[in-house]
Amino acid sequence: MFLENIDKLAEDEWSRMPAPQSILGCIVAGDAVKRRVAEQMELWDVTPRWVVSSAREAGVINGYDHPARLGADRWVAMIGARHLLLARGVTKPCVVVMVGTAVTVEALDASGRFLGGIILPGHGIMLRALESGTAGLHVPTGDVRDFPTNTSDALTSGGTFAIAGAVQRMIDNVRRHCGEVPECIMTGGAGWKMAPSMSVRFELVESLIFDGLLEIASHRHEQALASRY
Repeated sequence: MFLENIDKLAEDEWSRMPAPQSILGCIVAGDAVKRRVAEQMELWDVTPRWVVSSAREAGVINGYDHPARLGADRWVAMIGARHLLLARGVTKPCVVVMVGTAVTVEALDASGRFLGGIILPGHGIMLRALESGTAGLHVPTGDVRDFPTNTSDALTSGGTFAIAGAVQRMIDNVRRHCGEVPECIMTGGAGWKMAPSMSVRFELVESLIFDGLLEIASHRHEQALASRY
């Protein structure tokens, strides 16, 4: 979803949808964007709920020093990845990669415990930082090359290899810590751009955030039913 389309949701895409019974959302774009989305949800008489990272949710344990400070998108994506593997009968460690404005690389052990993760700039931020911090350096679009021989290709390749290298490093860390090679699941709006340059085996899942939200909603519904009896 592009930010410029938010204010038209109620009169466009959402107007054709049946009224939901409940709404569960995940947002990290700030309070201003959150308010804009909530205003569009006034189309229905349903109060939205927003995911906040917690110590434990839907079978995933949060190992962050301060669990509530973990980005909600990172938390939801890990829950989505964990249950995607469990649905296939896979109980292995997992590395979850989100490629967008920023890049996050998370580690989960085989029991579903979040071991920790890293954050690095996305492609666009890297290139803009170089352009603003280096006199005379302008950033046109280049191609990813094994051996770049011009500045455009060198910049594009450098950013791509930095992200691919961070993922490879986390894969190695998890393998050493857990004693087996983890699964790797990648998502995010720019995931497809990274796919050809990855040095590890991975699966690209565009819907990972939504998969995580569905798992959380299902888990909370089951908990609510159980509490009645």
